[in-house]
Amino acid sequence: MSRWILPPHLPLLALFAFSLLAAPLWAASGAGWTDRLEASVATVPAWAKRLDARLALLEAGFDGELGVHIWKLDNAGQEARYGWRDREPWYLASLVKVPVAIELMARVEAGSATLDDRLVLYESHYVDGAGPTNWAAPGSELTLRELLEPMLTVSDNTASDMLIDFLGLDSVNRRAQSLVKDPDGLGPITTLVDVRRHVYRQLHPDAFGLTGLDFIELRKLESDEQRLRWLARWLGVAHDSLQLTSLDDAFQAYYATDLNAGRLDAFADLLAALGEGRALGDEATAELLAILSRTSSGERRLKAGMGRDIRFAHKTGTQHRRTCDAGIASQGEESARQRAVIVACTRGVLNVARSEQMLAAVGRALYESGVFLDAP
Repeated sequence: MSRWILPPHLPLLALFAFSLLAAPLWAASGAGWTDRLEASVATVPAWAKRLDARLALLEAGFDGELGVHIWKLDNAGQEARYGWRDREPWYLASLVKVPVAIELMARVEAGSATLDDRLVLYESHYVDGAGPTNWAAPGSELTLRELLEPMLTVSDNTASDMLIDFLGLDSVNRRAQSLVKDPDGLGPITTLVDVRRHVYRQLHPDAFGLTGLDFIELRKLESDEQRLRWLARWLGVAHDSLQLTSLDDAFQAYYATDLNAGRLDAFADLLAALGEGRALGDEATAELLAILSRTSSGERRLKAGMGRDIRFAHKTGTQHRRTCDAGIASQGEESARQRAVIVACTRGVLNVARSEQMLAAVGRALYESGVFLDAP
C-alpha cells in the first residue's frame, strides 16, 4: 500500500531538494535518479499541490500556526494522505470525546449496555462549559443517549465526564490506542474536569483539589486576574506566591505535557477506522456518524468553507489559544462518492473568532483544491 505524505510543513517545492539528497540511493537501484524524481513528483496529486500552496499563504497571514491532515478514503486500496505540521504534537481539546463515543458504542454493540440505560447525575459530575446537562438537577437520571448526543453535538463537558466515569478512563484510552497505527501518536486522555485541574496545578500543586463546581465559579469571573485572586483565596496563600504570573502561562505549561494531545495524522487514523467500519460494526458506525453529522458547535469552522454539497460528520475542540475541527467529509453517492478524513487545528491565537475564520479558510482551500474531485 503506497503512502505519500510530505514531512511536516515541507513545501512541495522543497521536494526537489529533498530528492537530490536521496539521489545516491536511487542511483544504486539501477534506474536514473531523474526518472525516479519525476515519478515521485507525479505521484503527488494535483489537489495536494494546490492545497500546499494555499496553506502556505494562509499561515503566512495568520498570527498562529495551522495543522492539517487529509486522508482520502474509498480509493481502491490506495492510501492517499497529505499533512501540514501533522506530525507535530497538537493539543486536541474536545476531539478526545470521539474515542469516548466509540467505546460507548462498542459496549452497546457487545450487548453490555443500551443507549436507553440511565446514569445518575451527581454534584461531582458538573463541569463548566456548554450543553444541557449542567441545567439538570443533581439526582437526575439521564439515558446514555441523552449524554452521548450533547457530548458530540455541542461538546457538553458534564455529559462527557459522566460517560467517562461509566466507561472507565482506562477503557477509553485502550480503545483510542487500539485505533491508531502508532500508539505514541496519541497521549493519555483525561476527564474534562481534570483538564482544568492540570492547568491550575501549574499555578499551585494544591489546585488539583478544585472541583467542577469551583471551575463553574471561576468561569463566571470576568478576567484572568480575578481568577488568580479567587484561586489564591481558595488556597489560602498570597497572590504573589503562585508559581506563574498568568493563566496564559499556566495553559502553555499544560500544553507542554502530552495529556489530551497527539499528532493529527494519528487522530486521522482513529477517524478512518470509524469511517471504514473497522472501529465498530455497520449499525453502530452508522448511528455514531449520524450523530456527528448533527454537530452544531462548528458551523463557522471547516464546514463554513466547504461547499454545500459536502456532508460533514465531525467534532470540534476549543480551548485557550487552541481550536480544532475534525471529521469525515463526503460528497456524492454510491460509486460516485468521495470521502476524506479531515483534521485541522490552529494554535497561538487568543481570539476564537479569528481562529474559526482560519479554519473556514482551510475548508475553502481544500474544497477548491479539488480534494473531492481529483483521483488519488
